Amino acid sequence: MSTSDIRPNGVAPHPTTTQPTASNDPDAIREDIERTREELAETVDALHAKLDVKTQAKERVARVKDQATTDTGKPRPEVVAGVVGAVLLIAGLVWWRKG
Repeated sequence: MSTSDIRPNGVAPHPTTTQPTASNDPDAIREDIERTREELAETVDALHAKLDVKTQAKERVARVKDQATTDTGKPRPEVVAGVVGAVLLIAGLVWWRKG
């Protein structure tokens, strides 16, 4: 995309956007309108998904939970070991600071 493709408002067109029909044919105009509606709907859906923080957070929690548990829902041994190690490290640091 070159700088000549950027619109006067500073926004570049959607990469799949097609040029409007130069024809006066009603069917071609209807097809152009329908194509534009579809592109707009895709853009709105993409923006909605990107701005839906609550859903993104839920999906992230689900991914982390899936990574931290086995297929049966039990914590993975390496996760348990990591948590135990972290607790022991913190306890050791507290004990060391007090001593």
